[in-house]
Amino acid sequence: MQIRYSKQAENFLKKVQRKQRETIITKIHQYADDPQSLKNMVKKLQNSPFSRLRVGDYRVVFDEDGNVMLIERIETRGNVYK
Repeated sequence: MQIRYSKQAENFLKKVQRKQRETIITKIHQYADDPQSLKNMVKKLQNSPFSRLRVGDYRVVFDEDGNVMLIERIETRGNVYK
């Protein structure tokens, strides 16, 4: 699955510490390669076309369109749903 990042997601990854950035990117790629491996960490958001991937204290909000995974937002747990 191809992965594309929104501008907000790219900016967030630039601001976060390197170790956390690597963890987030690793989980995104792991999900893109095998969605079943992280099925317990992914939930469909209510009243929204997006899903969210839980990565520690961070949430990755994304949409799947065929063979493309579009990462819309990456935020801390408390800020992502505001």
